[in-house]
Amino acid sequence: MGLFSFLKNAGAKLLGREAASNEVDVAADNAHRSTLLKSVIENSGVAIENLDVEVEGDKVTVYGQTECIEDKEKIVLVAGNVEGIATVDDRVSVVAPVQSRFHEVKSGDTLSKISKEVYGDAMKYNIIFEANQPMLTHPDKIYPGQMLRIPNL
Repeated sequence: MGLFSFLKNAGAKLLGREAASNEVDVAADNAHRSTLLKSVIENSGVAIENLDVEVEGDKVTVYGQTECIEDKEKIVLVAGNVEGIATVDDRVSVVAPVQSRFHEVKSGDTLSKISKEVYGDAMKYNIIFEANQPMLTHPDKIYPGQMLRIPNL
C-alpha cells in the first residue's frame, strides 16, 4: 500500500475535466470519473478481483486483490497515467505473493540448464541472468557455490 504521485497534466485524456459548480456537481463528477477509470482498469487486461475505484478531485484510490506484485504495480500505473490524476492511493492487496527462490550453482550448471529445470525451457535463461544483474556480468560466468535468485514467472 502507498501513495504514488503522478504529473497531473500528463497522461491519457480519458476523464475530461469540467469545473463543477457546487457540491452535488462535484460528487456526481467524482462518481462519473470513478466509473470511467474503473472501466479503463478493467479493460487494461491486468487481472484484478473486487476492483473498486474512488476519485476525489485529482486523487484516485484503488481497491482490489491481485495474484502478483507486477499486476498491482501495473494497476497503479494505469490509474496514475491519466490526465487530471495527481496521486494514486494504492489499496490493492496481493492475495498470494509469490517470492523468488534461490539456487546454489553446482559444478556443471549453466543458466540454460537451471532454466530448463526450473521453467521447463532452457531459452528462458535470460530471465535468471537479468534477475541477478549486476552481480552477473555475463550469462556464461557463474561458478559453483554461487547463489542465484530465480524469479517466478
